[in-house]
Amino acid sequence: MSKGQFANEGVMEAYLDALLTDDPVIEDVQKQSVARLLEQAQHQVEENLNVPEKPVVVPPVAPPEPVVVPETPSQQDIVEKVQQKSADLPTKEEQAEYRQGSFQALFFKVAGLTLAVPLTELGGIHKMEKTSALIGKPDWFTGVMLHRDEKLNVVDTAQWVMPEKYDETLAESLNYQYLIMLGDSGWGLSCESLVNTVKLEQDDVRWREHHGKRPWLAGLVKEKMCALINASQLVNMLEQGLNSNDEDDAREPVL
Repeated sequence: MSKGQFANEGVMEAYLDALLTDDPVIEDVQKQSVARLLEQAQHQVEENLNVPEKPVVVPPVAPPEPVVVPETPSQQDIVEKVQQKSADLPTKEEQAEYRQGSFQALFFKVAGLTLAVPLTELGGIHKMEKTSALIGKPDWFTGVMLHRDEKLNVVDTAQWVMPEKYDETLAESLNYQYLIMLGDSGWGLSCESLVNTVKLEQDDVRWREHHGKRPWLAGLVKEKMCALINASQLVNMLEQGLNSNDEDDAREPVL
């Protein structure tokens, strides 16, 4: 096999590398690099074969196909997907199933913080509407939202999760768009945007193994470094007026 053949293989390898690259920003640079390699390969073939009267003609190479970036799921797509998966709400005994095998989780954002909740502990998603404040409730209790004749308790998630960082500036910057319901309770977490639903394996989460502070925290999703919510424990704390940093002495609410 001649050196010219090796040169052509190098050109094709570079070309395939360009096709496999997902970054459209460097596409033009890649095209220029491939063109230069093709020109160099042609000169090298001519020199090695020593037949200038019959120059090797390298077939034209088609430019790389434009990279197609997958569309980010819209907020409505996420809502519909969650509603479809949570059409049949689980019983309390079934809600621990996310600790066995793979499970789906909804990721959402609040004040720049990403949180996740297993779909088996999700009661639905509603658009935020007008709330009515109640006297004598904790600061993180936004009020009651009426949805189809049902009264929903609205939590200011940013103030509940990180009360130590909550100030007037943060409060004014919040733009709550959705209410994420926790199981079959009447409690919902305000959120600014929905990210996506993601399938997680057990090893994707660093599970919380010890009791103490933050019983609402089921674990941390390693790759995204975000909190995975234990919805049933969070509801227990909300029922008792506790905030996110209180000790794990929350008792099951009396039904």
